[in-house]
Amino acid sequence: MAARAEFEAGDGRRGWIAGIVRALVVAVALVAIWQAVILIFAPPPFMLPPPSRVWRALVERPDLWRRDAVTTLIETVSGLITGALAGILLALVMTFVPAIRRILMPLLIVTQAFPVFAIAPLLVLWFGFGIGSKIVMATIAIFFPVASAFHDGLARTEAGLIDLSRLYRARRWQEILYLRVPDALPALASGLRVAAVYAPVGALIGEWVGASSGLGYAMLMANGRAQTDVVFAALVILAAMAVLVRAAVEIATRHIAPWAPETLR
Repeated sequence: MAARAEFEAGDGRRGWIAGIVRALVVAVALVAIWQAVILIFAPPPFMLPPPSRVWRALVERPDLWRRDAVTTLIETVSGLITGALAGILLALVMTFVPAIRRILMPLLIVTQAFPVFAIAPLLVLWFGFGIGSKIVMATIAIFFPVASAFHDGLARTEAGLIDLSRLYRARRWQEILYLRVPDALPALASGLRVAAVYAPVGALIGEWVGASSGLGYAMLMANGRAQTDVVFAALVILAAMAVLVRAAVEIATRHIAPWAPETLR
């Protein structure tokens, strides 16, 4: 067992190293394509700044990653946690009480049909220009993918297991807790990984509507001053943040269901 665990740990480290190398190769390739477009088409800097100017903006504007990036990261992580908890709780409630599912599911679908920008000003009006409205915005963007994926997993438990629980006259809560929840954990992991990508977007939209700091606020101010290099610098930081948040969720959910390991390599 110890040898097997050591082998799996070594395999995990090699996988991480390979993933980092692939990410660096993709980043270098994108920068090379970007620079090639600059050299071939020579667009004006206010339309598409060269990578060197974006790098200079990152160096000369430390407030982007010292203050604004930290603010957006706090909003993103807070929204991800609250949205995930809300989605998990909602999925469990809809599974435990089918009548609530029949009432809430259409309402949830309707709320997701609303444009995000349509409700963002209302959230700022209700919760203020501080961090609260951005966390609520990220929560709204996150909880539906988590609730939908987890509820779908809870509803698709193997029929044989359900028949066995009813044969032994298991109570409803026992069926959900001991059979449906473990069987739905892979679906929950998928929902959390999808939600991790939406989390920074929700926080950013909230900052665009009204904020005093954050990457969205910095992008809005820079866009009004035609500082396209600063806008691209904020986008680079946001992209790196999204990758890191997604990687953190990947690590946290990798062993959430060890009895259903990933077989695609």
